[in-house]
Amino acid sequence: MNYLAHLHLAHLANSSLLGNIMADYVRGNPAGLYSPEIVAGIFMHRAVDRTTDTHPLVKDAKALFREEYRRVAPITLDLVWDHFLSLHWSTLEPAISLTDFVRHCRKTIEPQLCHTPEKFQELNEFLWPQQWLIRYADKNYIGKSLNGMAKRRPKLSALSGSFNDFLSQYDALESIFFQFYPQMMVNALQQNFVQDVTI
Repeated sequence: MNYLAHLHLAHLANSSLLGNIMADYVRGNPAGLYSPEIVAGIFMHRAVDRTTDTHPLVKDAKALFREEYRRVAPITLDLVWDHFLSLHWSTLEPAISLTDFVRHCRKTIEPQLCHTPEKFQELNEFLWPQQWLIRYADKNYIGKSLNGMAKRRPKLSALSGSFNDFLSQYDALESIFFQFYPQMMVNALQQNFVQDVTI
């Protein structure tokens, strides 16, 4: 899961938006470093990631990528899920527009940034002004994001090529998304992720 999905699932679970979106920037046990609400959000993010990484449908999605790109497929899929969520937002979340949801998230998170890791603060300098979460609906923006990551991290250079597999397997990936993501929404609504507080 990427930024939009983590925020959406946190919203459904009534969990900390900040904790859920910054969890990748926090190592080890966050207890005592942040408020209990933020710590619970960090643990929820980790639970979501574990569920995603081991889900049979996600494994099916990973298998759609050619062998040379399969190693980076989980990273590509994180963006793919955000693409379909952004694209089909009004179908999955009709109660609030994507624009209003993103505005709410930004308004909630930005006032707390001074207490977060520096790298996460740097992310926020681009995430909101450049409207990443809304632009994820554009296939070409997914390609731009993957190319950007590939350039910044040479070990992940295969991300650039994985974009072509995303395009060629688009319909199959979209079908998997509509089977997989609603299950994640139900888990969030039922607080299943919130109860998992292991590291």
